[in-house]
Amino acid sequence: MDSLILKPPGRVDGVIQLPGSKSLSNRLLLLSSLASGTTEVRNLLESDDTQHMTTALETLGIGLSFFDEGARCLVKSPGGPFSASRADLFLGNAGTAIRPLCAALCLGEGEFTLTGEPRMLERPISHLVDALRQLGADISYEGQEGYPPLRIRAGGLLGGSVSIRGNVSSQYLTALLLASPLAQDALQIEIIGDLVSRPYIDMTIDVMRRFGVSVDNDNYRAFHVPGGQSYRSPGIAHLEGAGACRRFFF
Repeated sequence: MDSLILKPPGRVDGVIQLPGSKSLSNRLLLLSSLASGTTEVRNLLESDDTQHMTTALETLGIGLSFFDEGARCLVKSPGGPFSASRADLFLGNAGTAIRPLCAALCLGEGEFTLTGEPRMLERPISHLVDALRQLGADISYEGQEGYPPLRIRAGGLLGGSVSIRGNVSSQYLTALLLASPLAQDALQIEIIGDLVSRPYIDMTIDVMRRFGVSVDNDNYRAFHVPGGQSYRSPGIAHLEGAGACRRFFF
């Protein structure tokens, strides 16, 4: 029989571009939209989650311009809560979009609905809604209790003290943290039980600091966000994983 013998190469030398994180992409997009100025988000991940987030932000009046086949995005924002007073947002099955937007929309004024695909309507969100209600948010369920779709009648968040369970999705705490600097007063978030997914919370706090906001972390048992802060554009927001990576194989 004929045969084909493939000899291993002595070396493979190349450069790959690592895609940005989905979770980090949507954090940076949201904070760029709440920060004053223009932010260039680099190495933005192309995914359903980021697509739903960018569509929602444009609906809310944020200026977005895309370059390099969508991997680079310029976000222009006056800063502060969204200026839109009404919007119906469809967020597919993007948990990294619906949860932080639920909290951020409470900061402004107006009426908003959040919905998504059938699978999204099976994903619980009551822990976040309950926490936001502690801060004065007016949120109602349009379908099954504890699940999207949601209707938000926004009038700002009061600040003060709020508690949330630590053994549920870290996206709930992330949503509270991202919205907290724009609350009317300082915010103290108490964690009930052990906090899961601590690296995601570290990511959230790091992103907030990159946009000029300080967060005090009391050994993951409580988080204090001082009042009177606002997000400021860092100019360029680079997603981790974007560097060139050179690998050699022998």
